[in-house]
Amino acid sequence: MNNIILRPATKNDGRAFLTLVDALADYEKLKRPTTAARNRLLEDGFGKKKRFDAFLAFVDDAPVGYAIVFETYSSFLAKPTLYLEDLFVLPEYRRLGIGKKFFTLLLKEARKRKCGRIEWTVLDWNRLAIDFYNKLGAKYMKEWLLFRIVL
Repeated sequence: MNNIILRPATKNDGRAFLTLVDALADYEKLKRPTTAARNRLLEDGFGKKKRFDAFLAFVDDAPVGYAIVFETYSSFLAKPTLYLEDLFVLPEYRRLGIGKKFFTLLLKEARKRKCGRIEWTVLDWNRLAIDFYNKLGAKYMKEWLLFRIVL
């Protein structure tokens, strides 16, 4: 039986966190973060002025997944939204229920923060993730289009 633990990441988890970020980049066929970006990730996640919260999943003490969240705000709900930037589990550890455990944890976190909802985006080719989110009862917001300006 696998011992699965999810918990907030700490500064001491920095190396494991960055390794998992690299694994997500590889999975999505993106460039891994540069040295400067890696330093910013550590500062923004674990420094004095935190910009996001990270959670790690461990199986038998090995780091196997992570989630990054931060708050946005809904003027219509007049409540914060917990925005899920990344949710990633190493492929060889999928189907152990870790993704569902992450969502249970994040729902609890959103309620603790008095958020009105949780939102995230998914790549259109990531059928495994889309099917997973559908099984959770998540709603695809087809009427909303993502726009971006890169600075």
